Amino acid sequence: MFARLSRTVPPLFPAPPPPSGRQPPASWSGRTCWETLEHLADDLLTYALRFGLAHPGGVPRVPLRTSTDRPRGPANVIFGDPAAGPEGLLTVVEACGGLLATVVDSAAPTALAPHVFGASDPEGFAAMGVVETLVHTHDIARGLQRDGDPPEDLSKRVLARLFPDVTLADSASSTLLWATGRLETPARPRRKDWRWYGAPRGRH
Repeated sequence: MFARLSRTVPPLFPAPPPPSGRQPPASWSGRTCWETLEHLADDLLTYALRFGLAHPGGVPRVPLRTSTDRPRGPANVIFGDPAAGPEGLLTVVEACGGLLATVVDSAAPTALAPHVFGASDPEGFAAMGVVETLVHTHDIARGLQRDGDPPEDLSKRVLARLFPDVTLADSASSTLLWATGRLETPARPRRKDWRWYGAPRGRH
């Protein structure tokens, strides 16, 4: 289910400007909008690579070298080609999301791969990819002064899969933004040490 959802998400993105001249910062992250989109592509790719292994749980991570494009910049495995412009970077994200969807569709449903928040199955990693995409869409949209609230249906599904400790309040989209430290209300202070729970259903 989440594999199919992950294919629908890249078109949600506003296109950030290429990394030349002044770069608008993405909301709260410390990265520019362009860097945030590269970070998302990096997440989707590295999630996918875990299930390219014959034994996904056999190594703590796929040992790829990371680098940065600027001093104190974010470290990634992959970067977009500035010459290809914003549409080129969106193509990178779409390809990485499609790769994740394909590998989790074909992986054994009970396979487990490591993650910093605990081992998860293909459905869990697909849900993580959807969360990454929804919240970074919001970050980029805020940086570009556009509306980027996550869709209600996707928000509700990933909350149910990855955030069993979070109670739905108001809308599912605002609850997801709160759960990932991006929103605060008088009744709900901003979460500073948030996490999700990717363990297979029934093991939370």
